[in-house]
Amino acid sequence: MITFNNVKKAYKSGDKEVHALNGIDLTIEEGEIYGVIGFSGAGKSSLIRCVNLLERPTSGKVFVGGEDLTELSPKNLREAKRKIGMVFQHFNLLNSKTVYENVAMPLLISHVKKDRIKKRVEELLEFVGLVDKKDNYPDQLSGGQKQRVGIARALATKPSVLLCDEATSALDPQTTGAILQLLKKINEEYNITILMITHEMSVIRDICDKVAVIERGEIIEHGSVFDLFSNPKTSTARNFVSSVMNDRIPDSIRKLVSQKDEYQGIYRINFVGASAGQPFLSQVAKKFKVDVNVLFGNITELQGVPFGSLVVKLKGEPSEIKRALFFIQQEKVVIKEVNTHAS
Repeated sequence: MITFNNVKKAYKSGDKEVHALNGIDLTIEEGEIYGVIGFSGAGKSSLIRCVNLLERPTSGKVFVGGEDLTELSPKNLREAKRKIGMVFQHFNLLNSKTVYENVAMPLLISHVKKDRIKKRVEELLEFVGLVDKKDNYPDQLSGGQKQRVGIARALATKPSVLLCDEATSALDPQTTGAILQLLKKINEEYNITILMITHEMSVIRDICDKVAVIERGEIIEHGSVFDLFSNPKTSTARNFVSSVMNDRIPDSIRKLVSQKDEYQGIYRINFVGASAGQPFLSQVAKKFKVDVNVLFGNITELQGVPFGSLVVKLKGEPSEIKRALFFIQQEKVVIKEVNTHAS
């Protein structure tokens, strides 16, 4: 559905050239919710704005629905853009227009007949839950309601692609959850491909099918959300995962276990799916002469599958710990020794 082919983007800054994108190769399949995450200045917004050519790539090609947008004539590009909706971080609503008029704006620009505009706008306001607000102005709405108006407006022309540029970062956590559920509903009921730009890993966890990590204008890691959470390969990805999994050993715990003990080890255990419900740690304590102390941990859900992480201390004779570790590995969980002095 969306393909970036060696896309580069550079900006002029005085006599210097700033490279925002450095050869992006990425494919988002039809019907996916694809997240792109990165720190400020990584190139996220430049990337998403290249999809609808709000920013034209310095070089490379951008394909949407099989069409190379960079090669289209102005007229054909306008037609192609009608199939690409966009939701902005700060809503971008017209304060002088009512909710109804804001949603209707793309249809008015496209010279759609009034009766069809009325039908489409009412349908969308029903969909986003704002029928009773149609005559209100943006200043009379909450942040979440404003974003619902922005989403309805982005859907007005029946796009096949929806771009979300930090669509939830200006919202509180509860409202963020509601907006994400609405986006999920849009994806499922309208079969719209969604590309989300965010710096919040919780957004990626809660809604996305796949994710790419961008850093200094390059994609440094990409794949399924499940794979990224369970086995991040780069330090940047690990930092983002840690922000929602909270899997770093707290300093207070690190101090407690930092005293050298000849017969103890600290291990991180990652478990997924059915293994999350198995009592393998209690079985270890029963089967082997090993004391098991759970230091801390948590569990979350990724695409409907339980995923968790525990940090445990195993104490006993080296031979018994070795046998216990082998047993745990047979339970199809990932276990690694932790360096308690690492940050």
